[in-house]
Amino acid sequence: MIVTLIIICEVGFWVLLAGGLALRYAAKMPRASVAVLLCEPILEVVLFVVTAIDLKNGAEPDWKHGLAAVYIGYSIALGHYTIKWVDVRVAHRFAGGPPPSTPKYGVRRAIHEWEVAARWIAAALIAMALLQGAIWYVGEGNTESLRGWQLRMLWVIGINVIIAGSYTLFPKKAPPAHEAPAEDRPTSQRSA
Repeated sequence: MIVTLIIICEVGFWVLLAGGLALRYAAKMPRASVAVLLCEPILEVVLFVVTAIDLKNGAEPDWKHGLAAVYIGYSIALGHYTIKWVDVRVAHRFAGGPPPSTPKYGVRRAIHEWEVAARWIAAALIAMALLQGAIWYVGEGNTESLRGWQLRMLWVIGINVIIAGSYTLFPKKAPPAHEAPAEDRPTSQRSA
């Protein structure tokens, strides 16, 4: 049941996102769009409550409960970022918005990678806290599966630190000014 609910929450996330963006750009109803997008956290609350009830009713903690905690951590830490990421691309494609831009070189790229890593680290820490709460909630039961998910979250943290650190220690150098795309050139070198 928990896995089915996780799938429903994920599908619900994308349906609400598509509906919210359709209201914003196709129907020109920005307030309704915000209202729909603000329904997103309800999905995580439902998942959290159902998972807690499942454990309270004596379910043996297993990988499904760990996955629920990870999904909730991701949604809390990266849900808003994901919505903004999609929104910028939809606005560009369908509403004449500016093109999405991600820094490609040097310090700006390193900063961007550390910002992304911080979001993933926050997601992992939230998941670890939820998993620890579930471990305390279950008490004497078998919690090895939940502890295994905590270790996986440590891997997520480590991988993100390595990726961001690599952009800091080995920054990608911009091509010469005459070869670089306009958005990557210093302002003084861009044509008006």
